[in-house]
Amino acid sequence: MINMGKNSVIGINVDAVDYAYAVDRIIASAKNRTGMAVTALAVHGVMTGYLDPEHGNRLNGFDLVTPDGQPVRWALRWLHGITLPDRVYGPTLTLKVLEAAEKDGLSVYFYGSTSQTLDALTKNIHAMYPALTIAGAEASKFRPLTCQEKNELIRKIKNSGASIVFVGLGCPRQEKWVHEYRDYLPMPLLAVGAAFDFHAGTLSQAPSWMQKYGLEWLYRLIKEPCRLWKRYILLNPFYLWLVLLQCTGFRKFGTDRQ
Repeated sequence: MINMGKNSVIGINVDAVDYAYAVDRIIASAKNRTGMAVTALAVHGVMTGYLDPEHGNRLNGFDLVTPDGQPVRWALRWLHGITLPDRVYGPTLTLKVLEAAEKDGLSVYFYGSTSQTLDALTKNIHAMYPALTIAGAEASKFRPLTCQEKNELIRKIKNSGASIVFVGLGCPRQEKWVHEYRDYLPMPLLAVGAAFDFHAGTLSQAPSWMQKYGLEWLYRLIKEPCRLWKRYILLNPFYLWLVLLQCTGFRKFGTDRQ
């Protein structure tokens, strides 16, 4: 297992860890019934925290922030001399945690996306992990919850017996949700982004060679140009510029965004 601590990538603390450490820590939290905020950040997630200081503070309060994208993993090497064997990609982390949960008899809960996606997701997860207990699945209302709805959701998740909650609301809504509910739910809350769509089969993943060389953004841009062009065409070059400034020392990025 690899754990080289939290390291600043343009002011956002990213944990230099591998899959084994991340899974082990999440499962330990689930067994101990302790709250834990987890997310996997690619460039878009890091940049969202950089551009919004309040959200940057939120992310820096997370218990575990894994390097979801290859450019984030590379930044750990360029900035801090940390060489990880691979990124810790949200969709893959999801499957590894589900596998470990099945082995240890821990139940899981899915929150977010649409009813159709959740139906396909839970069906596929049952096929992959037949001994895994899915304690519940609830679609997003795609609006802020009322106080009554929030309390009802907390009660429902607690009463379900779930040990781990996977959250698929998209960045940054899912991180905001995890941050908001962490103190109310004594279990790991994992913001895993597009993992719901990928594992439901409603969205295809980039070929492995594109993922290896950090070109997943190009694949997704080709698939969803109208929705993603601003994210990738504008944010990716800006991210690289900021990393260069941090790497050369021309700009300092603190990890305390107060």
